[in-house]
Amino acid sequence: MAVSGKIVQNIFVAQCCHQNRQFGAQYQRDRCAPNLRSLLPFQGRKLAWTGISSMHLRNLSKYQSGFVNQGNVYCNAAPSSTSLPSLEKVDFLKLQNGSDIRGVAVAGVEGEPVTLTEPVTEAIAAAFAAWLLEKKKADGSRQLRVSIGHDSRISAQKLQEAVSLGIASAGLEVVQYGLASTPAMFNSTLTEGEQFLCPADGSIMITASHLPYNRNGFKFFTNAGGLGKADIKDILERAASIYSNFAVQDLVNSERKASVSIKRVDYMALYTSYLVEAVRRAAGNIERPLEGFHIVVDAGNGAGGFFAEKVLEPLGAITTGSQFLEPDGLFPNHIPNPEDKEAMKAITQAVLANQADLGIIFDTDVDRSAAVDSTGRELNRNRLIALMSAIVLEEHPGTTIVTDSVTSDGLTTFIEKKLGGKHRRFKRGYKNVIDEAIRLNSVGEESHLAIETSGHGALKENHWLDDGAYLMVKLLNKLASARASGIGGGSKVLTDLVEDLQEPAVAVELRLKIDKSHEDLKGGSFREYGEAVLKLLENLTDSDPKLQKAPVNYEGVRASGFGGWFLLRLSLHDPVLPLNIEAPNHDDAVKLGLAVLAAVKEFPALDSSALDKFVQSS
Repeated sequence: MAVSGKIVQNIFVAQCCHQNRQFGAQYQRDRCAPNLRSLLPFQGRKLAWTGISSMHLRNLSKYQSGFVNQGNVYCNAAPSSTSLPSLEKVDFLKLQNGSDIRGVAVAGVEGEPVTLTEPVTEAIAAAFAAWLLEKKKADGSRQLRVSIGHDSRISAQKLQEAVSLGIASAGLEVVQYGLASTPAMFNSTLTEGEQFLCPADGSIMITASHLPYNRNGFKFFTNAGGLGKADIKDILERAASIYSNFAVQDLVNSERKASVSIKRVDYMALYTSYLVEAVRRAAGNIERPLEGFHIVVDAGNGAGGFFAEKVLEPLGAITTGSQFLEPDGLFPNHIPNPEDKEAMKAITQAVLANQADLGIIFDTDVDRSAAVDSTGRELNRNRLIALMSAIVLEEHPGTTIVTDSVTSDGLTTFIEKKLGGKHRRFKRGYKNVIDEAIRLNSVGEESHLAIETSGHGALKENHWLDDGAYLMVKLLNKLASARASGIGGGSKVLTDLVEDLQEPAVAVELRLKIDKSHEDLKGGSFREYGEAVLKLLENLTDSDPKLQKAPVNYEGVRASGFGGWFLLRLSLHDPVLPLNIEAPNHDDAVKLGLAVLAAVKEFPALDSSALDKFVQSS
């Protein structure tokens, strides 16, 4: 990323020395430095996990190896002679969601107790610090640096405070970005420029993507990319150990000193300038290559509102009619999710109402995106993959496009027959898809695009960064370069690229839930039960002359027949078997559904009501 201009703003170091104090019923702050009030980790802070008014010492060095520059971190509260109650028990491994951590951060939803508390968060952050020190083989010769950002969720500030304290307690430097996108957080580990406090050795994004307002979570990055499942499990195991050994010590009539250094940087200004320059380069270094284009943005009240003002407008685009750009963690208008029907309806209506050339929609943390053309045609799921494949294969003929498992047979035909590329259908999960593309390159098979139907997409040219904003920049590049070449037509330039994509008349996804408490499981795991369902379906498919099992398949059971196909797979995280069916008409889709039903009806703990209803609808 090019580094230009002065971006760093409001960098400060707040220090508070606690000396020669007489402790009373309330903590005396009269001798604290004035900047203490703006220091989030200590602002008005009580001991988060107890509610006791006492000043306590937490010494993490007892509990976790790997820390350097270790020091004591204090919570500013008044003294008490009472002992500290034990923390609530937490199953940290249940917070893992593939390569992310997710939990409930806000109380108030019935049946969803808070699991991502402040002490849990501090323990996770401290564990990441220990993991990072170990991976970077830190020897104490320099202080490692961690950048922290968050989306618009209402629990963001609380968790940022806890994360900052957990990182600082390990002796690492904390750099807060505030409202940010997930891609920007990864990019901060690649940016060179000490004036921007970059590169960060590690980065944490506080987000739960499109999940409801009461949820939150964490994504972690180094310059090698996002952490994988094994890394997340390692961090959670470390966090459990730290959490179970949190110690406190009353400091009545004693002198102690707490010092925390936290810096703030407006990194998003730097990141957006990078996106702007990418479009200008594609158009031959024209300053305003989108002059006259009308492009509306729907951020769903997430973190993507910056795209209209900070990316499109400097490029000359008209953005009137853009909506839901203001951050609002209650998401009052629609779920920020390019896969959600209501969300896509909202951006489609905005395009048509404003007679715009293009509409762009993001998820909450901007690592997913989709588009809508001037006629209201949605460019998401298979269409977005087809469009991105067309653009990438123009630049890299013959390259392999890696996708998730639920992409259509028509997409394969389009990529391989129309575009002359290769289509590798892999496991569901954006990290799986990206890692497979990286692996292919490592063994000599060129791959430049890894993309899921969900809107996650990463390109080799962009460091395999899972970046919804950069995907949209690739579309803007096409518009800008076409304009520079004298080709008009607005978004028709894009839709013409996918006009030969064969799309099914019927495409459905049904979710078959496994009842974990059902006696048929006999104490076994839902995963074992789900695998048994898949094994029976595979056997029935092999014996059915009207079905042809996919010769290469990495997830579940996929078979073609009746002019379409089905895929039954086990969810990565939940006791659910998602079933995808695509067919040229409803009757043929029902025939595929009946083939699956023959297997699933043998398993009483599997709720097949959605499939029953579908096959009975003919």
